[in-house]
Amino acid sequence: MPEASEKFNTAMAAWQQWQEAPWGRLRYTVAEANLARHLDALDAGPLRVLDLAGGDGGDAVRLAARGHHVTIVDYAADMLAAARERATAGGLTELITCVQADVSTLPADLADAEFDVVLCHNLLQYVDDVPATLAAALAPLKRGGLFSVMALNRHSAALNVAVREMDPAAALAALGTDQYQARTFDAALTLHTAEEVIPVLQGLGCQDVRHYGIRGFCDYITDDARKYDPAYYADLERLELATTARAPYMHTARVFQLTATKG
Repeated sequence: MPEASEKFNTAMAAWQQWQEAPWGRLRYTVAEANLARHLDALDAGPLRVLDLAGGDGGDAVRLAARGHHVTIVDYAADMLAAARERATAGGLTELITCVQADVSTLPADLADAEFDVVLCHNLLQYVDDVPATLAAALAPLKRGGLFSVMALNRHSAALNVAVREMDPAAALAALGTDQYQARTFDAALTLHTAEEVIPVLQGLGCQDVRHYGIRGFCDYITDDARKYDPAYYADLERLELATTARAPYMHTARVFQLTATKG
């Protein structure tokens, strides 16, 4: 995706600010907790993780801090430079490798590496062919390995507009489209649902697919300033962690995460 890389490079400051905000922190904390549910079931010892479209290492640094070896693949050079800086700051340079490449055409040494874990987070909304992207993402994963896919949830779009913008007309319009304009990267996105992606994963041979929701409450609380209060944030984090796998909240969460085992 070379044409998209410049947008990511120029939006670095806004992206890093978003990551440090309460909603950004929740995205990474809950995703890490969901992965941790499954990582212990894999073989003991450090795991080999492939983080596709891993950007500046938001997921990678957390997994490396747990002792795992993470290879980040991304097309945006500035994102990878930021990932290396984060690895250095955290003393994780020996555990994080950065590779500049298009995730759809991985270098042969990665495509054939048989990783224990593959992450495909926040990529689907940028691609035209979801089944082909998921197939390419699963290819480097060894049999029995853990796959994690994450994307913006189309079910949340209308609710988000109605609650945060108090615009029922715009919310009604959102019900009839899968298109969304992202502010941080000024990019046109295609929204998906977990219910659409699950059968695709199963058709590709994935087993034991689990559905989680991320930010099932945070994005519908309109007082953003209060979320910066440490005590309030702590309560919000506990709530999000308690409901990430609980119906009906994962269905309306702003982000869906699916984990699966490669058959």
